[in-house]
Order: sequence, then structure tokens, then C-alpha cells
Amino acid sequence: MNKTSIFLNGIFDENPTFMQLLGMCPTLAVTTSVVNGIGMGLSTTAVLVGSNLAISMLRKFIPEKIRIASYVVIIAGFVTIIDMLLRAYIPSLSKSLGIFIPLIVVNCIILARAESFASKNKVTNSMLDGFGMGFGFTGALIIFSAIRELIGNGTILNFHIMGEHYQPALLAILPPGAFIILGLLVGVINLIKMNRGKNNA
Repeated sequence: MNKTSIFLNGIFDENPTFMQLLGMCPTLAVTTSVVNGIGMGLSTTAVLVGSNLAISMLRKFIPEKIRIASYVVIIAGFVTIIDMLLRAYIPSLSKSLGIFIPLIVVNCIILARAESFASKNKVTNSMLDGFGMGFGFTGALIIFSAIRELIGNGTILNFHIMGEHYQPALLAILPPGAFIILGLLVGVINLIKMNRGKNNA
């Protein structure tokens, strides 16, 4: 797999949210606004890239029996850095994302990439994989949160899009609405993928 394919893999073919359904907890919980989606996506991307880099560099020195525990410690270090930076420079976003920033430590996207890719590949490829998966996750959160914010508030990035007379459908920003919208998005994306497969056959 060449470097371009590694990067694009996380954005399209193995998108963590729409293809693998990983990281559902933050996806469903914080995507009530586009700002939250961008913040969570970029925070996760930074941790992905940093942890993939460190794990790839240390892969030959980490004993097999304690590899998962070692990965968690490495990931926790990067999450702590991101959490402190957000609290220092973007306190409003930090408060909005709340507990979900520390919970990046146990995000299955990051642990999965550490185990399946970074621990088996070179540093450059591991960083590209982190960027690809991170951008794929961020893009999915932006799409998902934009739909929820638009339907639920009539806004995107707090700009009124639907007009003053629009009656928001509050279901979209409530947990049941999150499940419904995510299910529809996953269905549409899989339908597109199936049609592409038929056309290429």
C-alpha cells in the first residue's frame, strides 16, 4: 500500500465512523454543533498522529505481554497534553466537550490503529495512517454535526441558515435523533458504496 492509499484509506474505505462504526460515544454525544464536532475531531486527530508516531518508534522495544497497557499509557500522555492545551487556550470548547476529551484515552479508533497499524509499520506510514483516520473521523463529525445543528437549531456555526420563521426540530439534537440521523447517513453511504461497486464490476 503506497503512502497516498494509506492516507486516503481512513477518509474513505475504512472511515472510522461511517464504515467501521468506531468511536460512537463521542460521535453521538458531542455533535450537537459543528464547533463541537471540529473540536473533538481535531483533538482526536492530534492524539492519533502523536500516539501512532510514538508507538511506531517504540514498537520493537515494547514487550508483547504489556503492549496494550503500554499503548494506553502513551495515548494517555498525548490526551493529557491536548486536554491541558484546550483548557488553557480554548476554555469554552474544553467546557463544552467536557469528559469526552479525557475519554479519548479509551477511544477504540486510537487503540485499534495502535494495535493493527502503528505497531506493525514504519513511522512515516503510521503518521499518515493517523492523519488519514483522524481527518476521516473529523470529516464524519462535521457532516453529522452540521445536519444535527441545522435541523435542530436552524444554524451552522451559529449562523442562521433556515430563516427566522424556522421551527427547529429539537429531536435532531437529542440522543434519539442522533441515532436516527447516524443510521440514515450510514445507510446512504453504504448505498453509494454498493452502487460504485456495481459500476466498477
